[in-house]
Amino acid sequence: MTEEPARPDPDALLAATQAADARAARGRLKIFFGASAGVGKTWAMLNAAQRLREQQVDVVVGVIETHGRSETALQLQGLEQLPRRHVPPQGRSLSETRPGEFDLDAALARRPAVLLVDELAHSNAASSRHPKRWQDIDELLDAGIDVWTTVNVQHIESLNDVVGGIAGIRVRETVPDHVFDEAAEVVLVDLPTEDLLRRLREGKVYLPEQAERAVQNFFRRGNLMALRELALRRTAERVDDEVRSYRREHVSADRRTVWQVSDALLVCVGPDPGSERLVRAAARRAALGDAPWHAIHVETPALQRLPEARRRAILGALKLAESLGATTATLSAQDAAAAAVSYAREHNLGTLVTGHTLRGGATTLWRRLTARRHFGERVARRAPEIEFMVIALDPSSQETVPPPPAGDVHDVQARALRRRGHAWALASSAAVSLLATPLLPFFDLANIVMLFLLTVVIIAAKFGRRAALSAALINVLAFDFFFVPPRFTFSVSDAQYLITFAVMMIVGLIIGQLTASLQYQARVARYREERARSLFEMARELGKALTLEQVTDIGRRYVEHAFRGHAALLLPDADNRLVLAQGDDEAGSAASPGHPPDIGLAQWAHDHGEPAGHGTDTLPGSSTLYLPLQAPMRTRGVIAVEPANARLLMIPEQRQLLDTYAALVAIAIERVHFVTVAQDTLVSMESERLRNSLLAALSHDLRTPLTTLIGQAENLSGALARDGSPHGASAQAIVEQSRRTAQLVSNLLDMARLQAGTVALRHDWQSLEELAGSAMRSIERVLVQHPVSIRLPDDLPLLYGDAVLLERVLVNLLENAAKYTPPGTSIQLTAYGARNADGDTMVIEVADDGPGLPPGDPDRLFRSFTRGDAESSTPGVGLGLAICRAIMRAHGGDIEATNRPPPAHGAVFRCTLPQRAAPAQPDPPDSTAVSDAAHSGR
Repeated sequence: MTEEPARPDPDALLAATQAADARAARGRLKIFFGASAGVGKTWAMLNAAQRLREQQVDVVVGVIETHGRSETALQLQGLEQLPRRHVPPQGRSLSETRPGEFDLDAALARRPAVLLVDELAHSNAASSRHPKRWQDIDELLDAGIDVWTTVNVQHIESLNDVVGGIAGIRVRETVPDHVFDEAAEVVLVDLPTEDLLRRLREGKVYLPEQAERAVQNFFRRGNLMALRELALRRTAERVDDEVRSYRREHVSADRRTVWQVSDALLVCVGPDPGSERLVRAAARRAALGDAPWHAIHVETPALQRLPEARRRAILGALKLAESLGATTATLSAQDAAAAAVSYAREHNLGTLVTGHTLRGGATTLWRRLTARRHFGERVARRAPEIEFMVIALDPSSQETVPPPPAGDVHDVQARALRRRGHAWALASSAAVSLLATPLLPFFDLANIVMLFLLTVVIIAAKFGRRAALSAALINVLAFDFFFVPPRFTFSVSDAQYLITFAVMMIVGLIIGQLTASLQYQARVARYREERARSLFEMARELGKALTLEQVTDIGRRYVEHAFRGHAALLLPDADNRLVLAQGDDEAGSAASPGHPPDIGLAQWAHDHGEPAGHGTDTLPGSSTLYLPLQAPMRTRGVIAVEPANARLLMIPEQRQLLDTYAALVAIAIERVHFVTVAQDTLVSMESERLRNSLLAALSHDLRTPLTTLIGQAENLSGALARDGSPHGASAQAIVEQSRRTAQLVSNLLDMARLQAGTVALRHDWQSLEELAGSAMRSIERVLVQHPVSIRLPDDLPLLYGDAVLLERVLVNLLENAAKYTPPGTSIQLTAYGARNADGDTMVIEVADDGPGLPPGDPDRLFRSFTRGDAESSTPGVGLGLAICRAIMRAHGGDIEATNRPPPAHGAVFRCTLPQRAAPAQPDPPDSTAVSDAAHSGR
């Protein structure tokens, strides 16, 4: 008997057609992917473009960064290049521009067949249409233009933290993973680590002095090897996804086979004892090859009648597999082997791991006599391309299965139902015998047999398999005793009636078995439909919920209905301590008013992220189950459930339903939380904008009277000093307070302008030594009791920035150090060059010997109107450091604060500025020429 080919899903075909149409109208993205700078991505892209140009394809260079590499620049010869767009960089005046930005509009107008756009992760200038270059490329693709680009592995968003942990440097410019995954083609440009280091030493990646620093920092040999492995793995994952997509789209399900291109495993968890050993063995095998693996259980009609203890063991084995890193699934099918093969082919899993129980000889003989094949044999006949690994299972092994509750009401009801079934089987046989006796002269015995078979069907449909077996046996005996001659005895005069008895017994058993199976499957289908409808209705209501109270009420209501008991939700407060959700304290506790939820046990489940209470390994004697509400970001609380019948928590399907309820509630709580956060953030932003506007207006109006006040106070102080008046000190205090108030007003106005983005930076080349000297002179009154040492290397390059604002940063940092350190302590100002993943930088540090930073997050010190100690007697309103951060970020840099490492003490404020290549200095004139010019001048 051949299997009917699976019919394609019309919805899937429609979706595939629409996706193909969208891809046809959109340009193709080709990414040249590498482990780090210097492996040759740009060179490989240009080399491929040259070959394409030779084929008369319209190839245009949108933007290429050669980084001074002659071999890369050589590949540009003969390729058309779009002129770069001149834009005013962020914060600069309109008259000050520099070339370098990609011209998106020119590329859209030119519309080449292939456009080369280097550095996919690049951040555009502030005046550009999009903040990121990958967004420019997305617009080009929407316009139907094919784009080639380059990117390093450290710029992939999902790998950013991994790279930061390896290299110790966080990359700011990242590309979303979906951009990389949706590319039509990814070309891996790989270079061995030793070859890359040799290129660095030869100056083919950076200038010699920059290369030396790079080798000592980011480009260490261990870093490069780890980055290379990441790039290879990320490319392999993409290729694996492409293989699966191709199989789904181009290979029909009935002809699909497993392609042995990976070491992926499929573990089939069956009903035999020892499943946990099977899972652990598969996990060890997968870990050895670092291979993905799946664990499934196929639930057939026969397995649906397993004892609940065995079904709980299967559920426990699947949970163990999931905790060990497997992808788990529970399938429903008539044939377990067919379902396993279909799943393996769908996910391209090349190795199937199954267990084989070591049984006695009688069982093996019975299997041979009945020609029953082992599960592995049946799979091998269907999928010979799959490899097998069979694990021997010990039938005497004991798995950790929570015992069923003593005195289970369900067991009592089941025994009562079985007794009623046997009684009804006896009664129905007697009734048929009485009804058929008067009909014996008019009906043949074959027709009377039909009446007895009808009772078997009715009993099977009403009371199940065991009652049907009793009915079949009693009916055979009744038929023999009351209707087969000689009547009223069990003796048989004609041996043919023995065949009649046998056929009657077999037919009764088969009919009873089929009827009971159909009834059981119908009941299971009804339960599944009820669970699916319940989940759908709950998800629909949670999607409409707008407040936390609505979410908790919906969750509690559905859980109580499904488990016919009591439920409560416990949510964390500001201190991460669980409290009853609002509404639960009025509605009742998890169990009853007399059994409130155990807060301590619920807190343990919340903190550890594991279930606790009934049926678990933690206080299993509790009558309540505490399930953590695990959302994608964090655990959002605990749901406590005590059903009316404890058996409901032991049924695997009901436990899965409860887990799904908990997941839906957790996601809804997290959604409401982030909606609240977004609303609070919007209100905070509007409040900040209004406050800045008021402060700016107020500061502007106060400047003129304050200037007048300072002038008059200085005049008064000078006059009193000349006259020797005892009020001179008071007048000088007025001058100092007026200056401090004027400085505060100036800070408020500057902060408002910086946050509004209306400050135009006047960039020029600056000497840090001159900036530091000017800053110290402007606050020499504050630094009288604090000696300042400046340590700058002789080869420190010039800074490119706004002199006034950079001096303001130094002034604020030096003044801050003097204000918050005891008199007599020293202040150190140092600077040095550094390099990170974004390029060369200059680091400026201002350190002191004071008590250090206050406890807490140092980053909060850079917020507006935030001080380290709110009750400090030191004057100030907490704007100086906020202005420093705003100025540094306007220059493309940043600032951070930390305590000095022991044994030193004090605080360090570290400013980081991007370093540009300084302009070439003119050669000094020849001394002879200078002498001649001097003589001719005389």
